Amino acid sequence: MSTKGADHNRREAQRAARTAADEVYAGILARAPEHDIDPTLERVREVCELLGDPQKAYRVVHVTGTNGKTSTGRMVERLVREHGLRTGRFTSPHLSRVTERIAIDGEPISDERFVEVWQDVAPYVHLVDQRSAERGGPRLSFFEVFTVMAFAAFADAPVDVAVIEVGLGGRWDSTNVADGDVAVITPVAMDHERYLGDTLVEIASEKSGIVKDGATLVLARQAEDVEGVVLAAAAEHGARVVREDAEIAVVERSVAVGGQLLTLRGTGGTYTEIFLPLHGEFQAHNALLALAAVEALIAGGGALEPGIVEAGFADVDSPGRLEIVRTSPTVVVDAAHNPAGVEALVSSLDEAFAFQRVVGVFGVMADKDPEGMLSVLEPVLDEIVVTAVNNPRALEPDALGEIAVDVFGEDRVHVVERLDEAVDLAAGLAERDVERGAAVLVTGSVLLVAEARILLGRG
Repeated sequence: MSTKGADHNRREAQRAARTAADEVYAGILARAPEHDIDPTLERVREVCELLGDPQKAYRVVHVTGTNGKTSTGRMVERLVREHGLRTGRFTSPHLSRVTERIAIDGEPISDERFVEVWQDVAPYVHLVDQRSAERGGPRLSFFEVFTVMAFAAFADAPVDVAVIEVGLGGRWDSTNVADGDVAVITPVAMDHERYLGDTLVEIASEKSGIVKDGATLVLARQAEDVEGVVLAAAAEHGARVVREDAEIAVVERSVAVGGQLLTLRGTGGTYTEIFLPLHGEFQAHNALLALAAVEALIAGGGALEPGIVEAGFADVDSPGRLEIVRTSPTVVVDAAHNPAGVEALVSSLDEAFAFQRVVGVFGVMADKDPEGMLSVLEPVLDEIVVTAVNNPRALEPDALGEIAVDVFGEDRVHVVERLDEAVDLAAGLAERDVERGAAVLVTGSVLLVAEARILLGRG
């Protein structure tokens, strides 16, 4: 067969695999959405038992918190992989394609493998669906099915270590059928109050549910009452606790070209001149948590080889987090979707970039705190374009525009339904009256950032 013929056949096979994966995804998507929490692990546990408990076939680092979960999880995975171990990584939501959620050795599983994994677990999922219906209960949800698929894919690979990001909360999250050797809790803030509780203490109680007997807990800097709740949970389970600003710390950080240089004090020693190719102070603290988690997992809390740490961190990426996706003008996307996340974003903008004029593109889910986020953004944005997020849970642009006017004033707010038109308008507004240093910042929702990355050729 000619090279041209082989290429044609390969493209056809890829198209067919993508179509099949899309059909499987559509079927799973028809289930209860991932933000609906049903406070039980019974269905997922039942499917896992039928599959032979794949989540027990490897060591687990379990990551929860309000902000920073995905970036921290990606750093943990990269450091573990640098030690020559096979890794699985389960994160959510995805930015471009659903297969991103399940990664092996840092790469999303293929469309073909995605379909195969579904075919492997589907009979057991359907069996438990049927049993649940007979008890008057619901089918497995979208996120429960994905959790089962991830556990099965990792066991089949097989991986040595799985880095598992909680979907929502912790205690009743479907990922919690896995027992983490290491539990990581990133900063806890107000978010998802409808599902997790109206106070930080209630939210912290849900998130501390991932701490298991005899595990190591790596705990980010927290509000005092949050720390109290989490430490009580750790004591109850006999967990070893590694706290930021106590056992571990970011000793020093400085801005560098393309990222930052860090000195991190872990439990095993101090690591100097670590280059992290990500912007923002918050990423330095995420790196610290990742370092401590890997020290606990691989060295029992002792020191890691400095060269391995340097190489691992130097190769980290975190799409959609202070990411430049276009130049002229610069377009930065950031997946901040609550006031605490936006505060971290804003504190990093001036440090990482010398922008003269910044125009925001902003869209948000209806169950979030748009006024809180906009109030944090207002001092750093010259103007703002509010737009629609392509999701039924999104806040309508007109309603969002009214909130934005209250924060920014009418002259600085523009309402544009379509994201492509919103980005074009923002780019024109940003370049007005400045010769250089113009920027567009797209933020407010992970889904909005995902759309923008695809629109601008990064998906």
